[in-house]
Amino acid sequence: MAGHGTDAHPHGADRLCEAGTRVYSRAVRRGRVPRADAAKVPCLLELALLHPDPDDMDWLVPTAPQEVMTRLLRGVHEEVSASRARVGTAVAAVEWYAGLGGREQGSQEGVAIRVLDGLTRIRAAMDEATEQCTTEVLTVQPGGIRREDELAEGLPRALEMRRRGVRMRDLYTHVARHGQGLHTYMELMGDAAEARTLDEVPERLIVFDRTVAFIPANADRTIALELRHPAIIEYLVTVFERLWRLAIPLTSPLPETGIDGITHRERSIAALLAEGHQDAVVAERLGISVRTCRAHIARLSETLGAASRTQLGVRIAQAGLDGPPHAPELLPVTAPGAPESPTGL
Repeated sequence: MAGHGTDAHPHGADRLCEAGTRVYSRAVRRGRVPRADAAKVPCLLELALLHPDPDDMDWLVPTAPQEVMTRLLRGVHEEVSASRARVGTAVAAVEWYAGLGGREQGSQEGVAIRVLDGLTRIRAAMDEATEQCTTEVLTVQPGGIRREDELAEGLPRALEMRRRGVRMRDLYTHVARHGQGLHTYMELMGDAAEARTLDEVPERLIVFDRTVAFIPANADRTIALELRHPAIIEYLVTVFERLWRLAIPLTSPLPETGIDGITHRERSIAALLAEGHQDAVVAERLGISVRTCRAHIARLSETLGAASRTQLGVRIAQAGLDGPPHAPELLPVTAPGAPESPTGL
């Protein structure tokens, strides 16, 4: 951290530039500063001394001085054998940060929810969580068929966790069953990983050891939230476990719909159409393309003898397809400690 900087601000957190010192000190005193105030001191964002406020992205909140001290001392400890002279510099920096440490507020909040702005910071935080994981990983993977290059890219990390005894559990949409890459991936992971599927799943979620979770913070997933608050983690794990209990193992066939000529996917589409959703929304929630969705709707109309969308809605209700099918016998909730396979946000 001490050697991190930019061309215009070639310094680390142990010797901030004058402008950086002013802005960071103000942020610590006030709890946050407008993003515009940090425009001329990119070093503070580069060094992660300031980061976006989860409640308002136009503001930046400071990393607590105590956390900065911990980072500095950790870095010095690793380098002390090569350069003892730097110890004095770091100690002086620690004393400076200690002088700002009167404000305890922000210390806990900064750790509980952290905004990761940009794919580089997201990957770095997730790589760190992956390396520190010792027990389990829980993931929710929306969308359709998983791309084989994505699965291959994450396989080495997953195999390394398997070697350490980490268990993995993944939730996918039913559409993911049609990708051979996922089946190959699960075979390579063996009993260290288990996958189940649902008609639809919520947004992407990855939980490591029930202590840290990552979720997207914008539509294109270039901003993420790193969550460490125990209550938030407990809530997310509870949601995952309930979805897991309702999901169908990847190795088991999907249940029959009970209606001749109607597939499981078409039944799911019918239920969403009955709720009033447009084709694009139905396609997104089920992880299929709009074109595929419309082909299924056409088949559904033909099977039910509907000549129009209005008539299709009536036929769907008459056939009892306007709600979820009768659930099969529910699978038991897996005890804490049995999990699944990570891929990036």
